Amino acid sequence: MNSPVSQIMNPHPIKIPRMTDRKSILNILRVNKIRHLPVVDDSGHVIGVERLDELLTESRSENWVVVMAGGLGKRLGTLTDDCPKPMLKIGEKPVLETILEQFLRQNFCRFCFSVHYKAEQIKEYFGDGSKWGAEIRYINESRQLGTAGSLSILPFETDQPIIVINGDILTKLSIEQLLGFHQEHQAKATIAVTTYDYQVPYGVIKANRDRLVGFEEKPVYASFINAGVYVLNPEVLNCVPKDSYFDMNSLFERMLQENEPVCIFPIREYWIDIGRTDDFYQANKDYEEEFLFL
Repeated sequence: MNSPVSQIMNPHPIKIPRMTDRKSILNILRVNKIRHLPVVDDSGHVIGVERLDELLTESRSENWVVVMAGGLGKRLGTLTDDCPKPMLKIGEKPVLETILEQFLRQNFCRFCFSVHYKAEQIKEYFGDGSKWGAEIRYINESRQLGTAGSLSILPFETDQPIIVINGDILTKLSIEQLLGFHQEHQAKATIAVTTYDYQVPYGVIKANRDRLVGFEEKPVYASFINAGVYVLNPEVLNCVPKDSYFDMNSLFERMLQENEPVCIFPIREYWIDIGRTDDFYQANKDYEEEFLFL
């Protein structure tokens, strides 16, 4: 008690000026993994403190985020022999942690992880989510239930749209915009899609019946593909068979047969699926530029 306070004080604390917007404050708290942030005036005197818990309570979304994290990751070969795919490190942390933090930055704090393969590693690492200021619950798949089957046994009830994302997706998609689009178009379900370009490696013949009319050298064709991110109204879950293997495509086909409104939402931001080895290594190359300093 008789020693100088300088021995334990931080001479260069992280601080913010007054009138800093809430989004920026939350981002500073999360990036630096701190729970309190002093607010200073123009002279550097402390005039207040921003608290992570209070900010999350004020601004957090009520929507649940369900992360499908139970896959075997067979396409990644030996990388997943001892580690579940969502726990593979992209950059400096597991891909599932980056997914979690991306949602937290957008004020989503209620999560449900559907787990199966080496589930204990995921549950031990994330626990109840309190370390991140989040609430995390789990669905324990006793067997593989596909990309939609575990939605039939959710451990919560809600009257709000549910966001579902595959546990091997990294994206900077604005979930707020996705939700707004879903509600504006009065959809029962919305599928986020991204563009996939395919280049034909040959010159393409253009013909009119038996007459040659031209050539197109190695053309590139673009198509929308399923991006593995969805918004589902709670009543949609009635279409999912109870505790059975069921894929998302089957769910949407069933909805289309019943003339239910299903919309698509194009992703313009960064997106990658790490399910293949090449894409896993590409995501590691992209990490510093896309995610490290968010």
